Amino acid sequence: MLVTMNDILPQAKKGHYAVGLFNAVTLELAQGIIAAAEETGSPVIFGTAEVLLPYNSLEDLAMILIPMAERAKVPVVVHLDHGLHKETCLKALKLGFSSIMYDCSTDTYENNCARVKEMADIAHSYGASIEGEIGHVGGAEGAATAEQQDDAAKFYTTPEEAKDFVERTGVDALAIAVGTAHGAYKLPPKLDFDRIQKIANTVSTPLVLHGGSGLTDEDFRKCIEMGISKVNIFTDINIAAVAAALAHFTDMGKGIIDLLPSIREAIKVSVSEKMQLFGCCGKAGSAAGVPDEATIRRIVEEVLRSRRG
Repeated sequence: MLVTMNDILPQAKKGHYAVGLFNAVTLELAQGIIAAAEETGSPVIFGTAEVLLPYNSLEDLAMILIPMAERAKVPVVVHLDHGLHKETCLKALKLGFSSIMYDCSTDTYENNCARVKEMADIAHSYGASIEGEIGHVGGAEGAATAEQQDDAAKFYTTPEEAKDFVERTGVDALAIAVGTAHGAYKLPPKLDFDRIQKIANTVSTPLVLHGGSGLTDEDFRKCIEMGISKVNIFTDINIAAVAAALAHFTDMGKGIIDLLPSIREAIKVSVSEKMQLFGCCGKAGSAAGVPDEATIRRIVEEVLRSRRG
């Protein structure tokens, strides 16, 4: 079932669990992600990012991901993550992506608000959801020393900015900077859990944690407990796929098709582990518009009674 973030994240915020975004830039990644979601009964978010488009275009991904989401037994969002240019976001919406992120976080605060507000109006006219970011989630290369980590705190999101940004832009999800970084970490991340809780208590909009790969299980649990409703993951499942390929490439007589089953399985296992950790397993029926088991039973009984009558 193809849905927007508005169909799954408010329920995650209310239920104190998180939904994972997993970048699905190949067919094998997408298949592994869907398999994990359906087996665990979890809502899920397919992602790609503008920096990943050299590896697979928006047009190709739309043809792969949207039909897969529509056929899925669980709610699936197809999301453009870190759209850096207006044209890229517009293309994703026109292709049928159900959600976008317009990342203007490196611009001035006022320009960030104005640009995201304009894109939010456009996204909503398409029936899509939109994510914005304030503060700035850096790259792991910027956290090579403890001193650099302390300096990065200057770019962390404040509760006051979060409230103002949400009110001025109308975003449906808000990525906040609280000490994580994209990619593999050179130092253990220095997370500000109190800041997450204060922001979550200040705004009703679901909060997003970028740079999730490399955090400890306890880090994830604490972030979600404090108010994170969406977690972005790519490095972990990317590495799992490569490890599976290397482990099963035993001789030169094997081709790519011999490796695909193990790659898909490794991705499924890695994604399933994250879904268990995020607490979203069994929550597929919590999505807006998706009837729970009791409702389904009631409808079936009513139909049977009407037929007997």
